[in-house]
Amino acid sequence: MTVQLGIVMDPIDQIKVYKDSSFAMLLAAQARGWQLWYLTLSDLYLVNGEAWGTMRPVTVRDDTKDWFTLGEAISRPLAELQTILMRKDPPFDLEYIAATYLLEQAERAGVLVVNKPQSLRDANEKLYTAWFPQCCAPNLVTRKASQIKDFLQEHGEIILKPLDGMGGSSIFRLQHGDLNTSVIIETITQHGKRFIMAQRYIPAILQQGDKRILLINGEPMPYALARIPAQGEFRGNLAAGARGEGVALTERDYWICQQVGATLRERGLMFVGIDVIGDYLTEINVTSPTGIRELDKFYQLDIAGQLMDFLAKRLAA
Repeated sequence: MTVQLGIVMDPIDQIKVYKDSSFAMLLAAQARGWQLWYLTLSDLYLVNGEAWGTMRPVTVRDDTKDWFTLGEAISRPLAELQTILMRKDPPFDLEYIAATYLLEQAERAGVLVVNKPQSLRDANEKLYTAWFPQCCAPNLVTRKASQIKDFLQEHGEIILKPLDGMGGSSIFRLQHGDLNTSVIIETITQHGKRFIMAQRYIPAILQQGDKRILLINGEPMPYALARIPAQGEFRGNLAAGARGEGVALTERDYWICQQVGATLRERGLMFVGIDVIGDYLTEINVTSPTGIRELDKFYQLDIAGQLMDFLAKRLAA
C-alpha cells in the first residue's frame, strides 16, 4: 500500500528550494512512490475531537523556478494518513502549541507524527539544553536584570537570546562595561516580563562556526554544517549572512550526540538538529531543523532519504 504522507509547513511557494530541508523530505518521499499531501497551519481543525485537515496533493520537482504542483483541496480526517511531518517554522507561539494538540489527536488515532507533538511542546529549543548540563557552557535563564548583570560580571562577555526566536533574530553579544547594557537587557526581557537565556560567549564561533549536527532517531550524520559568521558579525546563522562549510564530526561532537541521543529517541524526536559551538551544546532544534540540502551537496549524502527509510521501518513495525 502506498504511504500517505502529510506535511504541515510554511507556504510552499515562498521556500528557497536549494536549501529547504522540508522540500528535501518531499523529494525523498516522492522518490519512494509515496503520496504527498500539503497543509499549512490554518488547514488543521478538530471536529468533535477528531483531527481533520484541508489538504492538497502535491508533486515536487528539484527546479528552482518551478518546484511544485498542487491539486484540488479536499477535507479528510488526518487519521487517513500514515505519517505527518510537522515542519512549521517558529515562532513557537500559542498558535503553534494549539497545532500540536490537533496533531496529538491524529497521533492518538494511529498517525506517526514527526516530531512527536507532546515533545515539540516540551522541548523548547533553547531551554531543553538544560537537560544536558554536562554538554553546555555556563548559562542562565531569567527575567531579572540584576541576575543578568551578575552573570555578565562573572563571565565578562555573554550572549543574550530570546527563548522563541530563530535565524539569529534578537540575539545580543554583550561585554562587561558596555554602556548599552541596561537598555539591551530591558529590550530583550521586555522590562522584566519575558524570560531570556544568557550564555557565556564562546570565541570558537568566529573560526569554527556554529555547527549544525543532524540526528535521525538519535543517531548523528557523520558531518556537520559549520556556519561561519560573516565579517563584522558574531551570529552563526545562515539567515544572518553566515557561510556554510561542511566538517567532519569531532570526538567531542560524537560524545555530545551520545549524551542526547537516547533521550531524543525516548521522546519521539526523530529528526533533530543540535547546535554546537566549540566544545559546547547551545541549542536542540526540534521544530524544523535545516541543513539537509547543504550537507547532501557537500558530501553526496541522502539525509532525507535516510529519514524516509527510518519512517518506513517504523510504519512497517
